[in-house]
Amino acid sequence: MIKLRNIEKSYKTKAGFTYVLRQINLDIAEGEFITIMGPSGAGKSTLLSILGLYDHSWEGEFYFTEYGVHRLSPKDRATLNKRFVGFVFQQFHLLEDLTVAENLDIPLSYRDIPKSERQAIVADALDRFHIVGKKDLFPNQLSGGQQQLVAVARAIIAKPKLLLADEPTGNLHSDQGREIMELFKKLNGEGTTIVQVTHSEANAAYGNRVVRLKDGWMEKSG
Repeated sequence: MIKLRNIEKSYKTKAGFTYVLRQINLDIAEGEFITIMGPSGAGKSTLLSILGLYDHSWEGEFYFTEYGVHRLSPKDRATLNKRFVGFVFQQFHLLEDLTVAENLDIPLSYRDIPKSERQAIVADALDRFHIVGKKDLFPNQLSGGQQQLVAVARAIIAKPKLLLADEPTGNLHSDQGREIMELFKKLNGEGTTIVQVTHSEANAAYGNRVVRLKDGWMEKSG
């Protein structure tokens, strides 16, 4: 599903170039559940952002299904993102001027789903995540844990082919965290490809492979 070949990411500084990722070569098969681990500053979130088609300033070759992403314009990459990718951001990235229900509707609107059908799907998601009572609230009216639940619901609501998650349980209490990871496991069992970044060995155990980064280099996988 995904092939990365010699992916590199750097920033230009007065002293020269500072590399965030170096020579990343990675294959991800459809239906895998991969965990990216490593110390802070290793490049984990940067790699996830590239996989999610959000970061465009990198070098190398990136193949996503039948598309050569490195050959596509930012506009075409954004189209791929909207069609195929769900993303749980570490900082939520909920739209502050939209209610919870409206935030959940956004990914569905990208997929040309009729409005009446979208309303039913949103209602199911609100019920599934026990946030029906929050549907008309805005993100700044929610706790960190509640915002995290909304962010996870938004990421999976349109049944993406690829689900990316950056510390998906970081703001949740342990029971909620386990529920989210069990949900990810179920989605993966139904065919969703998942890549998560986490420091949690318990969360990593839900996946079937670990990719370790250190100082921007891929250390090992197993």
